[in-house]
Amino acid sequence: MRKLGFCLFVLLASAANAATIEMKVYGLVCGFCAQGIEKTLRKNPATADVVVSLEHKLVAIETREGQDISDADLTKALADSGYDVKGISRTQRSLAEIRAELKQGHSDGKK
Repeated sequence: MRKLGFCLFVLLASAANAATIEMKVYGLVCGFCAQGIEKTLRKNPATADVVVSLEHKLVAIETREGQDISDADLTKALADSGYDVKGISRTQRSLAEIRAELKQGHSDGKK
C-alpha cells in the first residue's frame, strides 16, 4: 500500500508540474560545483527546482508552470560557469522521480 501511495503521489506530481529539463554536464567535480550550478540556475525566474548529480553528470531543472528555458540560455549559463553541456532533453519525469532514482542508485551500492 505504501508503494502504491508513493506511485500515486509521483503521478499526480508529474501531472501538476511543468516539464523537466535534463542535461548531461561535464566538468562537475565537487559539491561546490553542484552548489554553483544550482545558484546560477535558480536565478532564472522560470526555474522551480534544481537537482545536480556529480556522479551521473546530471543537472535537472523543473520549470515553473507554463514556462521554459531555451537550450541556448542553459548552455550559455553553464558554459559561462566553466561547464560543458553535452546534451539537453525535456521530459515529463518529475524531480521527485529523478531524486528517487539517484537515491536508489546509491542504496544499491553503486558509486
